[in-house]
Amino acid sequence: MTTQRRVQQQAAFILHHRPFRDSSQILDVISRDHGKLALVARGSRGARSRLKGILRPFMPLSVSWVIKSDLGTLTGAEVRGAPLRLSGDALLSGYYVNELILHLLHRHDPQPEIFDTYGHTIRALAAAGNDVTPSLRQFEVELLRQVGYALNLDHEYGSHVALDAQQHYEYRLEQGPVAVSRTDGPLVFTGAVLAAIGEQRFDQPDVLRAANRLLREVIAFHLGGKELKSRKVLVDIHRVRIDDSK
Repeated sequence: MTTQRRVQQQAAFILHHRPFRDSSQILDVISRDHGKLALVARGSRGARSRLKGILRPFMPLSVSWVIKSDLGTLTGAEVRGAPLRLSGDALLSGYYVNELILHLLHRHDPQPEIFDTYGHTIRALAAAGNDVTPSLRQFEVELLRQVGYALNLDHEYGSHVALDAQQHYEYRLEQGPVAVSRTDGPLVFTGAVLAAIGEQRFDQPDVLRAANRLLREVIAFHLGGKELKSRKVLVDIHRVRIDDSK
């Protein structure tokens, strides 16, 4: 028989919420010490609910629940610290970060380091305005490392030979950098650029553009073909801006 567990005042963020029955909702939550989990918030959509207005993404919360199976029941929530306000590109980027967490983390797998990285990223997005790309690339690099998909950006595949700054490499998704004679291709980079991505020198435009190319393909590979709704919206907005500037 499964024992019911009660958790009190756990630091958490809501990643996603969806209606459940007449006035309830199901929350996908990331908590610091209990990882990702799903909770039913009974009556929380009702007009008189004291939780109405705080059970939303990007709000730092202290959350309590009871759980006996895969789905728990929320027993309390309160705001923990100042609310984080995201708008425009930062808001869309926040939803993209949430989708990555939802797809790449397993439920009930405590990973405090990922929780801390998530919180740092949301705060960075709130402060970044529309200059969100460097924060997103930093988050992607760190998340991949923390879930066991770390990028190899310092040595050739199949050896411990350090990358040559002048040599061109093709980054093969299941292997890593492989030396090639050609100088162009969607995943061809110099050793110097790969090293700069590893050092997260995203203040340099050429490094940031290269990181965009690399991380887009790497993340798509690990998502197994799943399309993220938020990324599609960001790409569509970017295309419109380019067309409007012509």
